[in-house]
Amino acid sequence: MITIATWNVLHRVHAENWGEDVLKRWPDESERIAGVTDRLVGRAEQVIALQEVSGDQLAGLRLALTDRTVHALRYPRVPAPRQGPCSLRDPGEYLVLLVDGPSREVATESFEDDRGKGALAVEVAGTLIVATHVSGDQRRARQLARLAELASTPPGHAAVLLGDFNTGRATVASALGTGFAVADLPSDALPTRPHPSGSASPWIDHVVVRGAGVSSAAVESMDGLSDHNLVRATITV
Repeated sequence: MITIATWNVLHRVHAENWGEDVLKRWPDESERIAGVTDRLVGRAEQVIALQEVSGDQLAGLRLALTDRTVHALRYPRVPAPRQGPCSLRDPGEYLVLLVDGPSREVATESFEDDRGKGALAVEVAGTLIVATHVSGDQRRARQLARLAELASTPPGHAAVLLGDFNTGRATVASALGTGFAVADLPSDALPTRPHPSGSASPWIDHVVVRGAGVSSAAVESMDGLSDHNLVRATITV
């Protein structure tokens, strides 16, 4: 059994470029970073996947989570502010896996068609865990195909995909194909992305398994620290 969680913590530059409500509640980014870190220090899950982690946030996590292994993929693309200077010392954007216990990094890659999205894979207790952030446009299909390929190597290996897929459960399940199962959240679950734009699904963060079972999936409020809430679940192999 492996307990897991996934959370898009929102990069400050993206928040500013898109005018996210988080800015009103947390005008001081250093205070928000400390708040995010505090939330993660108290988590009991063995594996936690994080998306949109700034360099400043990553530094805070490394200092606070000395009992965990921190795996990180830095994307080639650095978020660029559309107006005004960047308040971050390190504006780089990272995909992160926090692991409690032994782990081995297997693969890191940014997607060829979006250098600010990608996948980070580690092996934990004989299971492949893949953290990912997928584009929200037509590039999604190619990226999901790549994730299916990554999670299917080697054949017969149990795999778990965690992250922000930028689309609803049915689309993810259809694109990944036979052999993959997307965790079904309770009917009264909080949105994983509380304020989606247009007709986008408010449930875009998912836990996907291949050759494993998933149970106890739930969404936890992060009280406005990010524009996303956290998703947690239990994996059985």
